Amino acid sequence: MIDPTLIDALRAAVTGSVNAETGPRPTDLTVGLSLKDDLPAAVAVLVGQYAMTLATLVATDETATPDGALQVRYVFEPSTPGAKDWFVTLLVTVNAAHPEVPSLTTAVPAANWHEREMRDLFGIVPVGHPDPRPLVVHDGWPQGLFPLRKSFDGSQRVAVEPAEEFPHRLAEGEGVFEIPVGPIHAGIIEPGHFRFTSVGETVLLLDARLFYTHRGLEKRMEGLSPLDAFYIAERICGVCSVAHGLGYCEALEQIAGVDVPRRARIIRSITLELERIYNHVGDVGNVCAGAAFHYGTATGMRLKEQLQQMNERLAGNRFLRGIIIPGGVRLEIPDHLLEYISTTLSEVLAEFDSLMERIEANPSVVDRFDDTGLLQNQAAVDLAVAGVAARASGVDRDARRDHPHAAFMDSDSPRLNVVTRTAGDAMARVTVRALEVRESVRLVGEFIRRLAPGPLRVSLAEPLPGGRIGISAIESPRGEAVHWLRTDAAGRVDRYHLRSPSYHNWPAVALAAETAIVPDFPLVNKSFELCYSCTDR
Repeated sequence: MIDPTLIDALRAAVTGSVNAETGPRPTDLTVGLSLKDDLPAAVAVLVGQYAMTLATLVATDETATPDGALQVRYVFEPSTPGAKDWFVTLLVTVNAAHPEVPSLTTAVPAANWHEREMRDLFGIVPVGHPDPRPLVVHDGWPQGLFPLRKSFDGSQRVAVEPAEEFPHRLAEGEGVFEIPVGPIHAGIIEPGHFRFTSVGETVLLLDARLFYTHRGLEKRMEGLSPLDAFYIAERICGVCSVAHGLGYCEALEQIAGVDVPRRARIIRSITLELERIYNHVGDVGNVCAGAAFHYGTATGMRLKEQLQQMNERLAGNRFLRGIIIPGGVRLEIPDHLLEYISTTLSEVLAEFDSLMERIEANPSVVDRFDDTGLLQNQAAVDLAVAGVAARASGVDRDARRDHPHAAFMDSDSPRLNVVTRTAGDAMARVTVRALEVRESVRLVGEFIRRLAPGPLRVSLAEPLPGGRIGISAIESPRGEAVHWLRTDAAGRVDRYHLRSPSYHNWPAVALAAETAIVPDFPLVNKSFELCYSCTDR
């Protein structure tokens, strides 16, 4: 959708030409900049005058085209609550022989990881970036080998070269100590290295390094049929399978130009809320573990187990996989299962409310939660933090309202009450989760009452239209996940990119930890409860 006021503002800010067109969705806008050096000025218009924030960054390899170039898309979205549902994409073309773009990180901190990943995987250098260290590729990765270039053969094993120790960020001074933690941990979590610099127990600096289990899923999906690629997208993360499956499907359905039947949309929303509930309940129990409140840990695990047993009756597995498929849903939910869902949620909610009362009435637990792991509102805004972590710091954003998906697209969808707090500490994050559990239980009841007979799926034409782009934003249990998909000339997957909420939230964990003491880091980390798998991909 062409906004002439925005186009005029961009043209006034840049020295080169501006080419505007509608897309990827009818409500969206893509703006091509003829000069890549105009990028900072154009971004300043979006971030300043239009109060937008960075949603994702997508680099693509166009070297097989006549232009023989690389392209970078900077996708922005509104940051104000209840604003227009649209994405604005700034598109710049990069000479493959000299792949450089101006860095945005100093002005837009949320661009930090995106630009480092773009350099690692595409070789596009963000000139002026304040942190030149690798992000995704690890020690010994050969120089000049870029895994997401089309010329890279993802089936071949890469020979690792000798490497020096990774240049961790350090603070120096009398009485300053380094405390390395990980990457292998004493639990069943995935690897991550956390290097603390402290004076006594006070954390001065935390340098977090992830991507130890980077699986190359985006490369793996290149050239696959849309259905085969869906099964990979659904399995990017075990506990967000509904959200990622839905995000991929909605992007794919945009490309196919199909509308999912109403009953299927409602079932999609029911499963999305069920996924949020079992994650939030389990996460509250995990936060209790960080404070050594073992009753809370055991109760959270028991209630999560009850919810996952319900998932298994519904989907045949504990993670709700296989319900959502391209074009709709695969499984019907008969009346007896709807009644079972309602009864189970009522029972779990009563016990969960009792758990929250015990937490709030326990002075030692509250003392550990209050003022621990502070994330200020401005920091959450600057880093484009998503989900519970953002809303606990006063950021009123929720993709179910701001980018309506599944049944939230319907004109008669139930009203979503977005829960926010302003303290930005561990207590606020626990409180937001607890209130969102209650809200999700209410929403499931509302969706069940709106279910009416109807088809469960619609067929997608084969092959899909070539060269089209789809984009979707889904509110997963951890926040907004942005899915970007493009088909090739044969209608197969040309490029897929996921920006998970954990990807934007991990830098905030390091920042919040610097307001705490070393023994409280497990509590800080668990209060964010981020996903390694969604981040590493």
